[in-house]
Amino acid sequence: MKLNKLLTGFALSGVILGTSGLQLAQAQTEPKVDDRCEVSLNYDVMVEPKKLVMSEKGTEKYRIEVDKLFVEGKQVSLTDKQKKLVTQYADEVSTQVPEVIEVVNEAVALASQAVSMALTPLMGDAAGAKFDEMMAGVQKRVDSVAYRHGDSFYLGATEDSMQNTFNDEFEQEMEQIVQNSVGTIMMTIGGQIMSGDGDSFEAKMDAFSKKMDNLGQDIEQQIESQSKGLEAKADRLCDRFENLLVLENQLRQEVPELAPYALTQNSTKELRE
Repeated sequence: MKLNKLLTGFALSGVILGTSGLQLAQAQTEPKVDDRCEVSLNYDVMVEPKKLVMSEKGTEKYRIEVDKLFVEGKQVSLTDKQKKLVTQYADEVSTQVPEVIEVVNEAVALASQAVSMALTPLMGDAAGAKFDEMMAGVQKRVDSVAYRHGDSFYLGATEDSMQNTFNDEFEQEMEQIVQNSVGTIMMTIGGQIMSGDGDSFEAKMDAFSKKMDNLGQDIEQQIESQSKGLEAKADRLCDRFENLLVLENQLRQEVPELAPYALTQNSTKELRE
């Protein structure tokens, strides 16, 4: 899973705004992340006090415990120089993973807020409650792949982990919620249109369109500061991930046992030496 997708809440705009047919707050709920964050994670990451574990499909590939390195369960003998680099790398990953998890959860919360603000005044409390239910389902799934338990952090950002989490069952759950809400939504929208100003249907549609535009502007103003704060955090993460790519490249060159185990890769930009 690419980091920029992670930072936009696992493509929440597609799941939420696309499903509902609303795009009022899309620009404000997506932090803008450039190609520096076109970073793929090849392993799931568990960060614990004094321990870092990289795994694939539940199987540990390597772990770092302070300045000790274990690859496929076997301890690797390290020189002082290698130990220093291993520790530096572990510290950097252990710092960045909690920050990624924080941004992911903030993105979900911001998307939820924007959708609620868009739907409730337009479609009423009943329809808003249905989409609150949908957002709760999204949050539950996110919590299974990006979470904190005490002093431990887990980021399951590989393609396999994401596919297992946002799978066909999840899509069916979301589709069922939307289908159950379609009747209420259509009736509410129809009522909004027909009660609008204007003598003709075209005039009523124009009034409804203006109402939607005003609603979008109101949402944008109310969540603008939060969106900018989230974007700034995402930018800082991108800067740090660039450095992590360089550090990991150095580590894999210095420690041959780690050469086959690249945690990160960037398909749009070559590593800086």
